[in-house]
Amino acid sequence: QVQLKESGGGLVQAGGSLRLSCAASGPIFSNYAMGWFRQAPGKEREFVARIRWSASGIYYGDSVKGRFTISRDNAKNTLYLQMDSLKPEDTAVYYCALDTYAYTSTYYDKSRYDYWGQGTQVTVSS
Repeated sequence: QVQLKESGGGLVQAGGSLRLSCAASGPIFSNYAMGWFRQAPGKEREFVARIRWSASGIYYGDSVKGRFTISRDNAKNTLYLQMDSLKPEDTAVYYCALDTYAYTSTYYDKSRYDYWGQGTQVTVSS
C-alpha cells in the first residue's frame, strides 16, 4: 500500500518561494508517475505538474509554467515542487498524487491518480 505525505506549505508574500515535499512509502516502481494538484476554496482540484518516476515525461499546468519546477529523489522516495514568483492566486491546498501507469496523454486528469496525500496549505499574501 502506497502512502503519500506532503510537507513544506506555509504563508509567503507574493514574489516569494516555497518548496513542497511529498514523501512516498510503500512499493514505488519506475513505471509510476507522480503529480501535484491544488485546490482553492470553492474551486475544482487543478493539475499543477507531473513527472514520471524515471524523471522523464514532465508536464506543467499553464498557470504555473515557468514559475514551478517538479523533481524527485528516487533514493529518498520523495517528490518536490519548487514554487517561485508566487502569486496570491497560487493560494490553495496542494496535494501530491501517484499514478500507477506512467504513460498517458491524460496526465492532467485527477481521476487517473490512484493514491493521494492529505494536502498542505499554501497561502500567498499580496
